[in-house]
Amino acid sequence: MKYGFLTLFLFSLLLSVTAFSQGYKAPEIRQAEQYLSSLDTVKARFIQKSNGMQATGTFYLDRPGKLRFEYDPPIEDYVVADGQFIYFWDSELEQQSNAPIGQTLADFILRPNIRMDGEVKVEGVSHSPNMVHIRVTQKNDPQAGSITLGFNEKPYYLKKWTVVDAQGAQTEIELFDIKPNVALASSLFRYVAPKPEGFNN
Repeated sequence: MKYGFLTLFLFSLLLSVTAFSQGYKAPEIRQAEQYLSSLDTVKARFIQKSNGMQATGTFYLDRPGKLRFEYDPPIEDYVVADGQFIYFWDSELEQQSNAPIGQTLADFILRPNIRMDGEVKVEGVSHSPNMVHIRVTQKNDPQAGSITLGFNEKPYYLKKWTVVDAQGAQTEIELFDIKPNVALASSLFRYVAPKPEGFNN
């Protein structure tokens, strides 16, 4: 499994939520929008569960424009957005791919002003003890899958998200040890190609 690419895809779809009907936003949607708009920098640990597999790592966000997903060993994949491009390092193939941020759905979470309307549709809001869950689908292709965002209510923060793809496969990302508004080194958001094994210069 290519953990880095999958994680970016999940996070890039994270919060393009729209109103239930024309001109209306539920209080839960407005609160999520306000919370995300208030974020500056974030550092958090994450657990990713998918297809019976589990991986952990560290997530970094520096809005606008920058993020990084870095997995714990032995996984060496990672994802970096440097303000202009998003880079995916595939350690198994030992190669990178990239795309302009504006051509990816990651652009939504990385833009200066976050508005929850446009690309996807809110299918429902539900509650469990101290959690609110917002389920969304792509507006133009609801059969492509869904994302359920889980927000801790008191205190309020994004705790987890779960993606179900068109084939029904489920991937869950849960954040913990979340540290907002922390100083992050600019070097975290620069893509640096790893040296091939045995290369010393």
